[in-house]
Amino acid sequence: MIHVAGLCKTFHLYRKPFDRLKEIVLNKTCHREHHALKDVTFDVAKGETFGIIGENGSGKSTLLKMITGILLPDSGHFHVDGKITGLLELGTGFNYEFSGIDNIYMNGTYIGLSRKEIDEKLDAIVSFTELGEFINEPIKTYSSGMLMRLAFSVAFHADPACFVVDEALSVGDAHFQQKCIQTLKNFKKNGGSIVFVSHDMNAVKILCERAMLIEKGAVLRIGTPEEVINTYNYLLSKKQGGDEMKVVSRSEGALSYGNQKLIFEGIDMKNRDGAITEIFVSGQRCSVEIQVRAQEDLDDITIGIMIRDRFGQDIFGVNSFHLKSPIMMQTGDTRLVRYVFDEFNIGPGKYTLTVAAHSQEVHVHDCYQWIDKVAEFEVVSGDDFIFEGVSRLTPKLMIQ
Repeated sequence: MIHVAGLCKTFHLYRKPFDRLKEIVLNKTCHREHHALKDVTFDVAKGETFGIIGENGSGKSTLLKMITGILLPDSGHFHVDGKITGLLELGTGFNYEFSGIDNIYMNGTYIGLSRKEIDEKLDAIVSFTELGEFINEPIKTYSSGMLMRLAFSVAFHADPACFVVDEALSVGDAHFQQKCIQTLKNFKKNGGSIVFVSHDMNAVKILCERAMLIEKGAVLRIGTPEEVINTYNYLLSKKQGGDEMKVVSRSEGALSYGNQKLIFEGIDMKNRDGAITEIFVSGQRCSVEIQVRAQEDLDDITIGIMIRDRFGQDIFGVNSFHLKSPIMMQTGDTRLVRYVFDEFNIGPGKYTLTVAAHSQEVHVHDCYQWIDKVAEFEVVSGDDFIFEGVSRLTPKLMIQ
C-alpha cells in the first residue's frame, strides 16, 4: 500500500527574513541546515495500521507531509497505491472567513474531489460532522473540536485508500473521538491502511499492528508497538538521566535498563496465602514484593509498578512518589518495598508486570533501573462474583 525508501529532507533555517535576500545577493551562506529526515525507509501493508512515535521535532510531521504530497523529498522515493488523505495540522486548507459549507467545497477540491463528487457527498459530510446550524457559520467561530469534526469528515469522505492521522484526534469531545476511532476501524476492516502519529502510547498499542520510532529524523526501530514504545521510554531516560544507561536483555522479551545506581535483587508476586504464583483470583489479596539494593547514596528514590494487559495497554500504574512515601538509602543498603492489594480488582485475563526505580515523579529524570515484563501472570474469576471486562466493580443491585 505504502512503500517509502531512503527519504531525506533538509531545510535551510535563517535567523531573520533579510538573510534570505542577503544570501542571494552576496552569494554568502546565511543559513544553517536542519536535517529533518535521514534515509527513512518503511512499508505499510494493505489493511494495516502503522504507528509513528517520537519526540516533538523528530520529523514525524515532515514525513507525513511528504507522503501526502505537501512536501517533496530531497532524495529517496515513495509510492502509494491509491488516494491518500488525512488530518495533519488542524485548519490546513481552510479559509477561516468562509463558512463550513464553503470550506467543504474548497478543501474537498484541494484533496482531489470534483464539484460533482462534493455535491453528491455533501449531505453525508455535513451529517457526519454533527455541527448542525454551525455548518453555515464562518469557521473562525469554531472551536478546535468543531474544526476537527469538519476536517475529519471532508478527508474521510474523499474515499481514500490510506488515511493519515497526526494528533488531530486528541482534540474535541469524547463522543466524536470514539466515533472517529470506530470509523477508522471499519475503514481498516474494509482493507484501508492507516498511518497513525500520536503521543498517546496506549492509543498506539490498541490501534496499531506495527510502529516506528523516529529520532532526529532517523528511524531507530520498527517493530510491535510494545517493543517500539519500550525503546522510546529507554531513549527518554537515557537523554534526561545524564548517566550511562546499561541495557540488559532478559528472557521472554523482558528488557532492563538504567544507570544502576539502584538495582532490583528480587521481584515476587504473592497470593493471599503468601505463596509466589502466576495465578491470582480476581478480588482476592495480591502483593508485589520488590527487593532493592543501593549502589551509592541516594536521597530521592521512587519505586513504581505498572500492570499491562495482553495488548500492552496500561491497566494500572502507581509509584511511591505519588503515594507520598519518600525513600532514602545509603550505599549497600537493601530495602523490601511491598505493594499490597487487599482486593486485586482486575478482570480475568493475562497480564504483565513492569517495575521501575528512579528519582522524582517519572523515570526520565534519573532512571536507576527499569524492567519491562519482569513477570507474566493470569487473573481468574472467583466463584463469588462473575463479571465481564477489565475492572472488577462491585455494585449493589436495588430493584424497586
